[in-house]
Amino acid sequence: MKSFKERFGEILFLISAAMSVVLIALIIFFIFRAGFGFISKYGLVPFITGDKWAPIAKPASFGILPMIVGSIIVTVVSTIIALPFGLAVSIFMAYYADKSYKFLKALVNLLAAIPSVVYGFFAMVVLAPIVSNGLHIKDQYNMFTASLLLSIMILPTMVNISENSLRQVPKSFYHGSLALGATKEETIHHVMVPYAKSGIFSSIILAIGRAIGETMAVYLVVGNQPRMPLSIFQGARTLTTNIVLEMGYASGMHRQSLIATGMVLFFFILLINIIFNIIRDRSNKKL
Repeated sequence: MKSFKERFGEILFLISAAMSVVLIALIIFFIFRAGFGFISKYGLVPFITGDKWAPIAKPASFGILPMIVGSIIVTVVSTIIALPFGLAVSIFMAYYADKSYKFLKALVNLLAAIPSVVYGFFAMVVLAPIVSNGLHIKDQYNMFTASLLLSIMILPTMVNISENSLRQVPKSFYHGSLALGATKEETIHHVMVPYAKSGIFSSIILAIGRAIGETMAVYLVVGNQPRMPLSIFQGARTLTTNIVLEMGYASGMHRQSLIATGMVLFFFILLINIIFNIIRDRSNKKL
């Protein structure tokens, strides 16, 4: 009976893993089939480097360079804003919080559970007017406001993974460093955080993936202007918002170009993961 249960569990887990692989393969096949079909007709270089998006004009233009630049700026700025706060909260929860730990943990999990469209409405009603009036920005909806919003949204991902990584560091390292005369702050800075660097890098990778793939919240505050951004305080359009704005009525080459935009977004996320994994592996070898 025990052997049957073990065998059944193995088969069940194998089927689950195979289904995950098949689903990913189907998604990639659908996106790349339509995407390569469009690129073979329009050309990769004009599509990637073109700065004009006019899919219904005569002749039509499908340049997504402004959307690529907008996506990169919003993602990078939101990560830069969120990283110090996320790491600080992780360190506090792992090594300083005692009675407040359960409350903070519940609060972080609540932030992760809030729907993205609710974040978007909050940014529209509260965050955008504050930023616009406080910094005297002409465009109320702009990339800076979108970056601030995304930095809040990716905090739970950074905090949860980084905190778990910090807690996985052997306690003997902590006590050994204190026994050698280091202060608590020195121990955390020079021993605990470097040892947990792999998990912290993983949290950054997942946070960037969340930021670059976010759609509805960014759609409500980024301005959605298909132009090359000259300032972070201008409205712009990202790759994801470009897809959600026009997919509902697109057809023909226009629809194929939006699917090709999704293919470019997939490549971006894949490239980011490869780069950060290389950096993480090199950091682990140095430790």
